[in-house]
Amino acid sequence: MTLPAHDTTVTYPAGELVARATVLHTAPAGDGLIAVITDTTPFHPVDAAWPDQPADAGTLRTSTGEVPIRDAVVAATDGTDLHLGGDIPVRKGTEGWVFVVAHLVDAGTAVAEGDQVEIEADAATRRALSLGHTACHAASLALNRAVEGRWSKPARTDALGRPDFDGIAIASSRIEPFGSVDRYRLNKSLRRAGFDAADLADGLDALADTVSGTVGEWIAAGSAVRVEREGDGLTDRRSWVAELPGGTARIACGGTHADSLAELGAVRVEFELVDDAGTPVLEMRTRVDAAS
Repeated sequence: MTLPAHDTTVTYPAGELVARATVLHTAPAGDGLIAVITDTTPFHPVDAAWPDQPADAGTLRTSTGEVPIRDAVVAATDGTDLHLGGDIPVRKGTEGWVFVVAHLVDAGTAVAEGDQVEIEADAATRRALSLGHTACHAASLALNRAVEGRWSKPARTDALGRPDFDGIAIASSRIEPFGSVDRYRLNKSLRRAGFDAADLADGLDALADTVSGTVGEWIAAGSAVRVEREGDGLTDRRSWVAELPGGTARIACGGTHADSLAELGAVRVEFELVDDAGTPVLEMRTRVDAAS
């Protein structure tokens, strides 16, 4: 079979859930699954380079029936081999490589190159993850504002012009249905950069109240959210943009999102200081009580 020559066209940044597509390639994916590559998809995949948002849930409809999509991952090809997920040997966007969405379905599914199929992402799953991702960005900006006074040296700034604690200290981020978990390393390099974490553990409840309060103000303002994109290809640059009371925030992001912070209803942030092999880590959990 011929491997794809162009990046997958993705419609999930525009909020689409259903798309008709042409199968370009199928390949074994291990664990009793096959990878189905199509020319276009509304399905958000996991990106192994920064796997914060899980894949959509949904179905693949062929001429012979409907099958569940077990997972979806970013894959890449140099025209010779197809590499899935963590096996991709180059960075996304590397010249000479094509990046595609691989829909993983059960082996034995009757699907072949040239078939016309319909791909549908589950609306409830998409909404839950989109709300969690939007709340994650809002909470990160609110956290940066809350700890702004702890910097004694100039630091790179966030989308609102404040020292970017989130971007500098982030170790991992995981989007969950109606929430997220972000972990920040409070290591020596952060201290050398000018961040004072000495008494942070003593004020975690107050910090949570402050961050939750800021996000609540933005929710009450009905701050509009959109995803801006430079193109419809999988590797085209996309940004989360929110019209906040303090200005327009723009953050590079490939995930899915709500259309307004008002959709979040209410957000509660909690903090915990944990140990990671001797390094203190600040864990922020964001939970959404979504508006109906």
